[in-house]
Amino acid sequence: MVFYIPDINGSKYALNEEESTHIVRVLRLKTGDAITLTDGRGNLYRAVIVDANHKRCITELVKHLPEYGKRPYRLHIGIAPTKSIDRFEWFVEKATEIGVDEITPLLCARSERKQIKAERMRRVMIAAMKQSQKAYLPQLNEMTAFDKWLKTQTAGCRYIAHCNEGERQLLKTAYQPEQDATIAIGPEGDFSSQEVMQAIDCGFQEISLGTSLLRTETAGIIACHSVNFINSNLKNLKNLTEI
Repeated sequence: MVFYIPDINGSKYALNEEESTHIVRVLRLKTGDAITLTDGRGNLYRAVIVDANHKRCITELVKHLPEYGKRPYRLHIGIAPTKSIDRFEWFVEKATEIGVDEITPLLCARSERKQIKAERMRRVMIAAMKQSQKAYLPQLNEMTAFDKWLKTQTAGCRYIAHCNEGERQLLKTAYQPEQDATIAIGPEGDFSSQEVMQAIDCGFQEISLGTSLLRTETAGIIACHSVNFINSNLKNLKNLTEI
């Protein structure tokens, strides 16, 4: 497990009480034991416990791996939060574990949820990052109106997944490895025809995620996994076994 320390500075670091209690009281680690830390910005550290205090565990950094697990592409998922917040939290958790760089909750014409608790979602992301031993914490943006969000997405490959009638290319054939990708996923009632046209006018390509009718959160996971799977054989990924 990786421990999240956003403000690592210097060769020694005192963990907060929550992390210290988990290390000493739950994991029962002792002075001299090794742990792994990250700042969520790509830096991974190997550290040794020098004072196993359950309120203020002191560690000494002995190894630093910058840009740990960095990918040569960037993935941004814009997705309408589900009516059930538990389902949206599940998406945020699993997308973080699989690999995503940025998530924007979208407010669409057919959205049933109009707001989210960003701090709660951030805690879900942190826990998922630690559990999956990643060094990058995804960026979580504020909830944004779909039409406004479209106008700010100008880089990389842009896709909108929907179930309306018409020809659509599968994501797995539309997307090529090492390309930055932005993928829009609609609410339970899908994007409206007008929203699809707005996306096309902004340079988005219509795509399909398969023949099944998917829940919003499932569609988000399929999109996230597809991009990561297509890039899974890249040779220039940072070595994830160095530490």
